Amino acid sequence: MEKNYDQFKGQSRLPKFAVPKRYDLKLKPDLVTCKFVGAVDISLDVISPTKFIVLNAAELSVDRKAVHFKSSNKVFEALEVGLIEEDEILVVEFGESLPVVLGVLSMAFEGTLNDRMKGFYRSTYEHNGEKRNMAVTQFEPADARRCFPCWDEPACKNLVLLVLLGTQVSFFPLSYLILTIQATFKITLEVPSELVALSNMPVEEEKVTGNLKTVHYQESPIMSTYLVAIVVGLFDYVEDHTSDGIPVRVYCQVGKANQGNFALHVAVKTLPLFKEYFAAPYSLPKLDMIAIPDFAAGAMENYGLVTYRETALLYDDKHSAAANKQRVATVVAHELAHQWFGNLVTMEWWTHLWLNEGFATWVSYLATDSLFPEWKIWTQFLEEATEGLRLDGLAESHPIEVDINHAGEIDEIFDAISYRKGASVIRMLQSYLGPESFQRALASYIKRYACSNAKTEDLWSVLQEESGEPVNKLMNSWTKQQGYPVVSVKINDQKLECEQTQFLLSGSHGDGQWIVPLTLCCGSYEARKSFLMQEKSEALDVKDLLCSSSIKGNPWIKVNVEQTGFYRVKYDDELSARLRYAIESKVLSTNDKYGILDDSYALSMACHQSLSSLLALMASFREELDYTVLSNLISISYKVSRIVAEAVPDLQNHIKLFFINLFQFSAERLGWDPKEGESHLDAMLRGELLNALAAFGHDETINEAIRRFHIFLDDRNTAVLPPDLRKAVYVAVMQRVNKSDRSGFEALLRIYRETDLSQEKTRILGALASCKDPEIILEILNFLLCSEVRSQDCVFGLAVSFEGRETAWRWLKEKWDHIHKTFGSGFLLTRFISATVSPFSSYEKAKEIEEFFASRTKPYIARTLKQSIERVHINANWVQSIQKEKNLSEAVTELAYRKY
Repeated sequence: MEKNYDQFKGQSRLPKFAVPKRYDLKLKPDLVTCKFVGAVDISLDVISPTKFIVLNAAELSVDRKAVHFKSSNKVFEALEVGLIEEDEILVVEFGESLPVVLGVLSMAFEGTLNDRMKGFYRSTYEHNGEKRNMAVTQFEPADARRCFPCWDEPACKNLVLLVLLGTQVSFFPLSYLILTIQATFKITLEVPSELVALSNMPVEEEKVTGNLKTVHYQESPIMSTYLVAIVVGLFDYVEDHTSDGIPVRVYCQVGKANQGNFALHVAVKTLPLFKEYFAAPYSLPKLDMIAIPDFAAGAMENYGLVTYRETALLYDDKHSAAANKQRVATVVAHELAHQWFGNLVTMEWWTHLWLNEGFATWVSYLATDSLFPEWKIWTQFLEEATEGLRLDGLAESHPIEVDINHAGEIDEIFDAISYRKGASVIRMLQSYLGPESFQRALASYIKRYACSNAKTEDLWSVLQEESGEPVNKLMNSWTKQQGYPVVSVKINDQKLECEQTQFLLSGSHGDGQWIVPLTLCCGSYEARKSFLMQEKSEALDVKDLLCSSSIKGNPWIKVNVEQTGFYRVKYDDELSARLRYAIESKVLSTNDKYGILDDSYALSMACHQSLSSLLALMASFREELDYTVLSNLISISYKVSRIVAEAVPDLQNHIKLFFINLFQFSAERLGWDPKEGESHLDAMLRGELLNALAAFGHDETINEAIRRFHIFLDDRNTAVLPPDLRKAVYVAVMQRVNKSDRSGFEALLRIYRETDLSQEKTRILGALASCKDPEIILEILNFLLCSEVRSQDCVFGLAVSFEGRETAWRWLKEKWDHIHKTFGSGFLLTRFISATVSPFSSYEKAKEIEEFFASRTKPYIARTLKQSIERVHINANWVQSIQKEKNLSEAVTELAYRKY
């Protein structure tokens, strides 16, 4: 039997002997035994004579006796049914060839509600003090096959096939039939009668028989298998309607309904906004959003039934921070954008995942900015771009369009390239084409490919038609090759000399070349130019800009105005000095200040610029007030502090003192207590600044934090510790924890155990990891794997302190088999590797890590492992460069003790 199936093994895509038109799916989950039984009738078009039907299935038991294919006049019984586990395919073999015909493939199957947060799985919750299970689906990218046998590929929602009929027609030697295959879903659930049962579509009919009910749902529109959704459990909900009458509900655990109101408000406002922007209505009769206690990702855009982590959907007025509120808004907007970009128009294959995720990320900022303009969310978008730039600065990055040859490879590309670089190049293109032209083209694209599948080149074609610009030529260099350029600039004889090379954090130069939409301004934002840089090096005449500048003498020049381009800029010493002066003079925009800082940091890490020059630039931000710039400055300071501690341990205290002095001005301006009517951004900034001061050992901050913490322990509703301060205060508490004084640690564990708010639990886990005592760190790491911490949350405690790195690495090696078994092939597993491995900074450690994983590499961790080891090499290069840097000690000491 096995030899018959060799032809189907190791293929990236399913053969197209037969393709689905409709699924009639019945499921009966048992929430006590955590098993489920099911039956599916799949209407098929057999498009070439075949003895085999090949589809996807995994971790299912299929009863051969209950498998048959029925055409209008004949029933074909299955001869053999074979599951090829490594390829997750089910091969159904018949005793005779199926003719080219429309028929129904029927099968019965059984499965387990697993605890790995993928496929059809179980999530736990408490109701009236009793632990209970709910049944939940998570099918993206390729896990519908764990719930029911199916053609588990995005394109199988809408296939256009050219079928060779093999008969002569008139003077044509052969005739063809063009078939359009469009898959829909008719779902029926049998569940305990007291439970809520949800799916993509509204309920069509419900019948109660004793303590069970059978729920029939309306047939879905055309959609891909990864968007099918089912949730069964006990829930409360809040409800509202959009301006055009679409009912929207937010479901959550019983007793938490009021925490769904903010997300409901965002959804009800966002759906009409997208309807207008895309010039296409929301295409389903209802929208449900539901918070799931155990959920691996942030959220999942299932058509009509969007599932979320509790932290991404629920907002508690008393106990959620401003950052939590912003997170809920952007995630809800992201998932609702998918109802158009992803669900209505679906990528043809996972190579084009970025079409889903890059666009949803970009559009989520568009919606959030419309709803909450005071958040200045487009400035915060720079954080998305930075994450994309940092990953894409690795040799082990990948192009936006990446070949996927096995389902096991898909999870790893749900990363900063698909989401953040994808969103950033969209923003760059929108900036180049203009917002009106871009919006018109997107509306045309949605209209043309609605209820269908699309590739990247389909989008470029529509944008090119609408704008008249060479979009295909321009964008191929950004999506088909990995990486991005650094543009080196200098002034020579009133010309701006520009040279592009591929930027790599390793310090090497790649051989990539891009068409770069360069923008620059000179001395003011009125004097600006833009042009397409198509060669390796070009000179731009800027005489007119220099002459028109309001700054006489040597005006500053800023390239990549407002940071709309996905590239870095390296200025010569003269231009860098002018920009530092412009920052101190407060004449640059927030976006441009952010970009100058981030490029300088990256160039220093890549050893293209001294650490001293980076520190001098950082010092010029002492009086900075903007949240986004300061937030990035804080992130960079953590990294610099660690790398200096590794490279020149004697300077560790001096560098911490410099950072304390750097952040005290802003921290004192904000103070500890929120001011009436203060901005959302100030509320977020206060916590980040105090967190940084505590982490760098500022005694006054730590003492005040501990004072407030003790008041909070006695009164959880006290005004002295609002949610925006809690993470910083918890970090401060952990700075004083050690094996001889565990009181703060034990107090935080007590809060963790008493709260039922997921946001509070993740705050505490992140703070625990900041402890400096390796023995306590080991205890914390073991706590992450116990039953008190949901599997989805343990990654929040992995970012351990500098002092805890070696402990974390030993722990990972010791626990690897358990971790691998617990988390399987999901992307959460890759977080263990990246969080534990990436902070190291020696070539010897990189070799040790490689040797450990040499016999443990799997396709679903291979890319992350290579990237993490590369980061160790980059850190090691940086350490060596710093150690060779002349006058660094004097520079750091001067900055640490500088009087302002």
